[in-house]
Amino acid sequence: MSKYLLNKFLFTVDRDPELVERYREDPAGTVAWWEGEHAGRILNSVDGERSTWPRLSDAEREALAAHDHPRLFELGAHPFLTLTLFIAMFERDHEPMGFQLEYARRLAHMNLPYPDIAT
Repeated sequence: MSKYLLNKFLFTVDRDPELVERYREDPAGTVAWWEGEHAGRILNSVDGERSTWPRLSDAEREALAAHDHPRLFELGAHPFLTLTLFIAMFERDHEPMGFQLEYARRLAHMNLPYPDIAT
């Protein structure tokens, strides 16, 4: 499992409006595409610098494909990264602040100590 790679996915997708829409419409396809094309880039650098070892775990891949933010948090994804990306994807489907309240409700079962979100 790579919390760094998981958070890198959330961070990079959130910063590209086209990727946000792609991930909303085809989560499993977007995760597979991103992992194949971007996971190996060293610090988001030029295409010439790549590594072959970075891979998401099956659990991370499944949670990303399911848009399962509570599971992503349990796996160590930073909650601010999931919140900002998921707001971009799903806020339009809710009344004002509705998605944020749903996000909090779905994480309400979590108790201290929270999962380690350090990378």
